[in-house]
Amino acid sequence: MSKTDLEDDLRATLDRAAASVPLAPDLAERAATGAHRARRRTFAVCGAAVAGVAVIAAAGFALRDGGPTPLPPSAAGPTVAAGTPTTGPSVQQVTGTWRATKLDGFTALKTNRPENPVLTFNPNGTWVGSDGCNGISGTFSIGQRGEFTAKVDGQRLIECANVPHTAALQVTKRVEVDAKTLRLYAADGREVANYARTG
Repeated sequence: MSKTDLEDDLRATLDRAAASVPLAPDLAERAATGAHRARRRTFAVCGAAVAGVAVIAAAGFALRDGGPTPLPPSAAGPTVAAGTPTTGPSVQQVTGTWRATKLDGFTALKTNRPENPVLTFNPNGTWVGSDGCNGISGTFSIGQRGEFTAKVDGQRLIECANVPHTAALQVTKRVEVDAKTLRLYAADGREVANYARTG
């Protein structure tokens, strides 16, 4: 059998097979419905893509014009109330000599001692003083919002109902000061000590 005869025979077999398959009466309608659904999906995807491009374009214009538009106050979060200080005391405001009027957990402030139990803060970031019996000294720093840290130098320890200045300074994380009063606060907001200016 030649190649041409084989092809003719195969074609005739396929034609007979196709003729024996009954046609579905709604075949054309189903084909049209499927095409219609495919078009709707295409339009939906295209619409989402256009919306995305619009958002990207708006962001690009905002950045080109100097950055995003600031949020209105109601959406930008809490604001600082009028009159609330946004900066803490400076080293210059703390500079001077101070006597403790209240120390958390210490009740013997008025006891007589060999030395005057005061602290003196210097403008160069050092402090000196006495706990009533021993000379004490160290360094300190104050941040923009009143954040406070202090270091204590080594000291001798003669007992005499010592005023615990160094303990108070080491737990202090924030200070507030006015013309006459220096207040020391721990990390949890508890007032650790209160000092009155003496010089």
